[in-house]
Amino acid sequence: MDKQRYQETLERCSLVKDLEMLPYGDLTQIGERGVNLSGGQKQRVQLARALYQNADIYFPDDPFSAVDGHTATSLFNEYVMGALSDKTVLLVMHRVDFLPVFDSILLMSDGEIIRSAPYQDLLAYCQEFQNLVNAHKDTIGGSDLNKVPTNRAKEISIKETNDTHGSRYRETVKPSPADQLIKTEEREIGDTGLKSYILYLCQSKGYLYASLCVISHMIFIAGQISQNSWMAANVQSTDVSTLKLISVYIAIGVCTMFFLLSRSLAMVLLGIRTSRSLFSQLLNSLFRAPMSFFDSTPLGRVLSRVSSDLSIVDLDVPFAFMFSISASLNAYSNLGVLAVVTWQVLFISVPMIILAIRLQRYYLASAKELMRINGTTKSALANHLGESVEGAITIRAFEKEDRFFEKNLELVDKNAGPYFYNFAATEWLIQRLEIMSAAVLSFSAFVRALLPPGTFSPGFVGMALSVNQYMDIPSEASETIEENRPSPDWPQAGRVELRDLKIRYRQDAHLVLHGITCTFEGGDKIGIVGRTGSGKTTLIGALSRLVEPAGGKIIIDSVDITTIGLHDLRSRLGIIPQDPTLFHGTIRYNLDPLGQFSDQQIWEVLDKCQLLEAVHEKEPGLDSLVVEDGSNWSMGQRQLFCLGHALLRRCRVLVLDEATASIDNATDAILHKTIRTEFKDCTVITVAHRIPTVMDCSMVLAMSHGMFSSQQFSRNTMIPL
Repeated sequence: MDKQRYQETLERCSLVKDLEMLPYGDLTQIGERGVNLSGGQKQRVQLARALYQNADIYFPDDPFSAVDGHTATSLFNEYVMGALSDKTVLLVMHRVDFLPVFDSILLMSDGEIIRSAPYQDLLAYCQEFQNLVNAHKDTIGGSDLNKVPTNRAKEISIKETNDTHGSRYRETVKPSPADQLIKTEEREIGDTGLKSYILYLCQSKGYLYASLCVISHMIFIAGQISQNSWMAANVQSTDVSTLKLISVYIAIGVCTMFFLLSRSLAMVLLGIRTSRSLFSQLLNSLFRAPMSFFDSTPLGRVLSRVSSDLSIVDLDVPFAFMFSISASLNAYSNLGVLAVVTWQVLFISVPMIILAIRLQRYYLASAKELMRINGTTKSALANHLGESVEGAITIRAFEKEDRFFEKNLELVDKNAGPYFYNFAATEWLIQRLEIMSAAVLSFSAFVRALLPPGTFSPGFVGMALSVNQYMDIPSEASETIEENRPSPDWPQAGRVELRDLKIRYRQDAHLVLHGITCTFEGGDKIGIVGRTGSGKTTLIGALSRLVEPAGGKIIIDSVDITTIGLHDLRSRLGIIPQDPTLFHGTIRYNLDPLGQFSDQQIWEVLDKCQLLEAVHEKEPGLDSLVVEDGSNWSMGQRQLFCLGHALLRRCRVLVLDEATASIDNATDAILHKTIRTEFKDCTVITVAHRIPTVMDCSMVLAMSHGMFSSQQFSRNTMIPL
């Protein structure tokens, strides 16, 4: 590691202040996809990663969309014009205010380059470029871009403040693993007794089916003993004919066959119903888990529980349970018969039973732990594989394929090691059982019936218990509270009141919002601006209770949102997030997942969102495919789809979290005109980095370090009140 270049990279990317705010600086765990970083911070971390590589050619893709204007100007000066001054840079972006300093500008339309020239030439001779510049000038209130000098050596001037770079980055202390975001996976240690068996049998009449299984097998064994006794007692008797001897023997066998079939059916029903019950509880627990659980739990850990661990519960546990019961009952019945017929066998069988139990306990002590370790290491492997697939483009871009391949092999070895050791332990047990069998050859069948090798794998106990861990996740609040449901037309006015609101993501974490108090009247258009990481997105999450208040209240139309159900709250709010999410399916499904609106209404919304032409170009129209995460649509189009979903629902309170960050200025202006028209009577809360985005708001609030600053701005003057 080059410490000097590392420090310079942090300063060039305006990350020094952000790292000082994190509890452990650059050693702070950021979770999957940087869940505890703001959008601007994640973007600057990516820029810093690219800059540290010291490549010759750079391809930044709209790197200023998620940062505020001041930080964008600082990044452009320090990063593009400073650190990359001697590099070849192909910069893709919507903003046109930085274009005068570039050597050449490529203007694209409909997938083609329609003009390539310096800024002044394009401004003078290209009508399409003039339209883009004029749209930007209209948005920012008539700023004259022609006044920007074209000299490459001269940077755009900004006022350097401590808020951008702050003091020099100080050394961080080594973090405690217990205080980091990602928690160590829990696993049981030692003998858990009957806890897992009771949990399994308590699901969906499990005791009933298990009892039927045991009773059926006991009757089956009794039938077998009766068959053998009948044959042994009458095979040499002259009073019983051969036909009667065989007929009674076959009749007893046929009757016991039905009980054997009923045992198998009872066990299959036990497995199916128990698996369904466990899966439903696990799925419901995961869906109702708070967002803090997903922030601190890797996705691979969750996938391991709902896939491989549940597969063991579905397939292996019920059959192993049946075989273990069958073997135990067979062993005890054989022992009883031998004790009745030849009681002397007890002198040999009792010591063999004691020895077998001691071997079993010795074996289970290690076998259980090995299978538990195998289960926990499997989730790490699945998590790493998922991250590698998700970030394949970045891994290839930085030529780190060998590093991730070696890491994958290391995790495979860690996962396969405990399985191999468990196999070796099983062979160890089998060897000793065979030695016992050889020592007492006449009782080998009895010993093998008492503890048959491979009849019951001890790892099933650990797996069932790991599934149980995720069934006990602390849940979010109730979806509905029947005794305190809001009226069907709530909220009517859309008045939002924050009273001393305090937010922290975890109980042991520091406050993110520090006692915010303000009121948004119904129908107001509120703009919230601030530096990246100032708490804007956290405030939006608090409105929908993605994170519960640590103190204070949020009141909407005289209703404290913490006193009503989550479904009643979230179904009445419209939120367009910073990171738009689309699901695999069709355009119609993503806009109207519940099928509440007609195709005509959907087409009208697409027209208002400037998506009509893009969807018409697709032959299936509203049935056009949307792949997972909407990756076959641009980031801007995904945000427009989310806006269309909000337009369909017509909520009285609409929240936009950087909803237009990834679209050009002309489309941004049209969309805000649409929002002003369609939501003119609604309360609209807009979180933005770009000041022009909140120019039409009736009030603009500036956030800093989780608080509203004392400065508020009016709609007309945009000066402090």
